[in-house]
Amino acid sequence: MNHRLELLTVDQMAAADRLTIAAGTPGIDLMENAGAAIAQAIRENWQARPTLVLCGPGNNGGDGWVVARLLAEAGWPARLAAQVPAARLKGDAALAAGRWPGPVEALDEGTDPDALLADGPLVVDALFGAGLVRPVEGVAAALLAAVRNRGSDLVAVDMPSGVHGDSGEVWGVAAPAALTVTFFRKKPGHVLLPGRQLCGRVIVADIGIPDAVLSEIRPATAENGPGIWRETLPRPDLGGHKYTRGHAVVLGGERMTGAARLAAQAARRAGAGLVTIAAPDAAFAIYAAGPPGLLVASLGEWRAMMADPRRNAVLAGPGTGVGEKTRRAVREALAAGKATVLDADAITSFAEYRTTLLKALHERCVLTPHEGEFARLFDLAGPKPARAAAAAAEAGAVVLLKGADTVIAAPDGRLAINTNAPADLATAGSGDVLAGLILGLLAQGMPPFEAAAAGAWMHGDAASRFGRGLIAEDLVDGLPAVWRGLADGGG
Repeated sequence: MNHRLELLTVDQMAAADRLTIAAGTPGIDLMENAGAAIAQAIRENWQARPTLVLCGPGNNGGDGWVVARLLAEAGWPARLAAQVPAARLKGDAALAAGRWPGPVEALDEGTDPDALLADGPLVVDALFGAGLVRPVEGVAAALLAAVRNRGSDLVAVDMPSGVHGDSGEVWGVAAPAALTVTFFRKKPGHVLLPGRQLCGRVIVADIGIPDAVLSEIRPATAENGPGIWRETLPRPDLGGHKYTRGHAVVLGGERMTGAARLAAQAARRAGAGLVTIAAPDAAFAIYAAGPPGLLVASLGEWRAMMADPRRNAVLAGPGTGVGEKTRRAVREALAAGKATVLDADAITSFAEYRTTLLKALHERCVLTPHEGEFARLFDLAGPKPARAAAAAAEAGAVVLLKGADTVIAAPDGRLAINTNAPADLATAGSGDVLAGLILGLLAQGMPPFEAAAAGAWMHGDAASRFGRGLIAEDLVDGLPAVWRGLADGGG
């Protein structure tokens, strides 16, 4: 996994700190480096202005004491307000506080948030950071609410207070940051919603933690990007031909014919050598009138197609309809050992037969549910990554849980969180294109986790390149530009 994309949980980041300190770097040096990185980011993004640094009781607050001192030394009119007096702090935070030469305003029950913010300061949030143990409450909650309501410019230290670093969930209250400065690696909360929206721009600062600690921590979660799957992308071979690039089969439906056609076109653009739509007789003419490069076969030939080893990848779900016909087709595809993508109606068809489906799934399968479809198969609670990981482990297959912060989970515990999907993807048929894109990559032999992660990223990149006015067909037409970007080293 590409280390630049690694995401560390709160506990893993604490372990990185401990390992670095154990190797000889004093903790106060890490804190000074963190404070220096934050102060530099502030000076690079704002002119000198009144600044209020809010310091909590732990090391996040310790970073804040350093920031206030460095800004003051640079001539900024910096004020510091602390939840805990310097004399009561411990460890590195106490050392940092001891170096602050100025006055300290108390954050306690008598604090008036409006008075504290009266001069419209730039606010530095060094209250709690990523490792919340309970919801924000009391004076801290009132102060953050006042910052939010005023629309104050805010710089978050590590993570906006109130946002949990592992889930991105808001515990109590949080104020949106214009800029978040974190250290060494991002955390899942920086890329999961709603945390991602509350972080603003995220800077990852080097504070002296060596990359070597990752070999001991061994994180399994990454921000999705080419760095984690580029090496497995299928590459056309001069000695190859269409049959060596895989033959994908899309299960077509009788009424929602556009869904299967979009998926099939996406599979072709993904590079599959041949793509066949298995069409019900009632809709055969509609499918046959489609693009000339698409093959169309009668659904009555499904068993024969599943028995043909050349047809090596199958997609079921887009527009297929919910019921026994879809279940039967899926069971036959799985029994034949095909690389299989299950989406939409194929997932819903097994809502009352989940045990049957879970027993039939294998390691070459990818499930692509949205939240509603996911809930029909899996009775799981908790943060999105934990639910996706538990579902993948139970299913023994890759689970791509869709959304603006799509999570791709492998049965072996690997996770990728996608961050490049624009809001424009909220349009009919975009999910069908995603399923077809993954199908086309699978047909060419790409491993399921990598195919799902690559498909999600390419899907988002195609949408971002197009922009406003996007419809699903534009995603398919935009894939060649995505491929060119990847060939040029983009991503």
